[in-house]
Amino acid sequence: MNIRHKFNLWGPTSLAVLLAASLTGPAYAQTASEQAENAPAIADESVASAEQITDARELPRGHFRLPDQGDIIGESYTITVDDPAETLIDIARRHNIGYEEIRMANPGVSMWVPGEGTEIVIPAQYILPPAPREGVVVNLSELRLYYYPADNPGIVETYPVSVGREEFATPVGITRTTIKVKDPAWAPPASMRREAAARGEPAPSVVPAGPNNPLGEHAILLAMPSYLIHGTNRPDGVGMRASRGCIRMYPEDIKSLYERLPSGTQVNLMDAPFKAGWAADGTLFVQSYPQLEENVGDFEPLLDAIDRVDALTEDQVAVDYAKVKSAVESPNGRFVALYGPQAQPTVEEEPASRNSLLEEVELSHRQMTEEDA
Repeated sequence: MNIRHKFNLWGPTSLAVLLAASLTGPAYAQTASEQAENAPAIADESVASAEQITDARELPRGHFRLPDQGDIIGESYTITVDDPAETLIDIARRHNIGYEEIRMANPGVSMWVPGEGTEIVIPAQYILPPAPREGVVVNLSELRLYYYPADNPGIVETYPVSVGREEFATPVGITRTTIKVKDPAWAPPASMRREAAARGEPAPSVVPAGPNNPLGEHAILLAMPSYLIHGTNRPDGVGMRASRGCIRMYPEDIKSLYERLPSGTQVNLMDAPFKAGWAADGTLFVQSYPQLEENVGDFEPLLDAIDRVDALTEDQVAVDYAKVKSAVESPNGRFVALYGPQAQPTVEEEPASRNSLLEEVELSHRQMTEEDA
């Protein structure tokens, strides 16, 4: 796969002033009462299982029990809007969902005025990303962070994040956390100051802690130049490509993670737009997200998807690969059942085969090569 250069070294950073920020006041993880207040009201609003409702009451926001079998956590559910002034973004934040997630799960619903009585899908079900279950894993295309705490091995935490927009793409690679800073100051990079000056709005060399600071109240430095996991003073943008390469989180999520995430924790910045995994009942599911253009290169999305499915099935089950192709071509984050108790029968007389799709990929490449020639 042709991807961006991988970083794994610590070097000078334009955010060095952040290290001099105030560290006098300790930061604490959420208390039990705060966690209960922030947890989604699943018991009253959802159609989730009884087991999921019990877990939602017992576990803090974003926490899930790792499955004894399979790769799937959480449960999708629906709520009904009862406040006419509430936006879809408000609902997403309350339920630990990001902007793009809530938008794709509710096509046709207004982001700003969903309307009283409207049913909203909360896509709080996830296939764990195809990476070792250790430390922090950020799946860039999915716009979601996963944390496997070493001191709580039966739990995985997951939170929506923002990553770098195209011209400031977040790099792929393995790094680690270094220093944690409460109430950080921020030094806008030289490029941003030049852009602001060109607009007639000169940017300050340093933005102190406070409501105008885009880093929010908590920042975790990574062992790569100029990249952090941090909060934000614009939470409405969490869950979209909106940063200059850093990982942004909702203020309540970074606050909770800040105190519990040890310095030196591995951080895996990966890009897996297509995920596949088994449910506990033996259903094989896939999920597909819009692919980041800067990571495409000579990467063939359909071939990658076929390989991921094959790695889980080893030709032991009959998979309708037409559904794989459909998921790749319509990446909306929805769960698609390929095989097992929850899979719907195909409407075609004969399911599409793996070989037929591979032939299609080969033909497509041949046509592109001939056109280039």
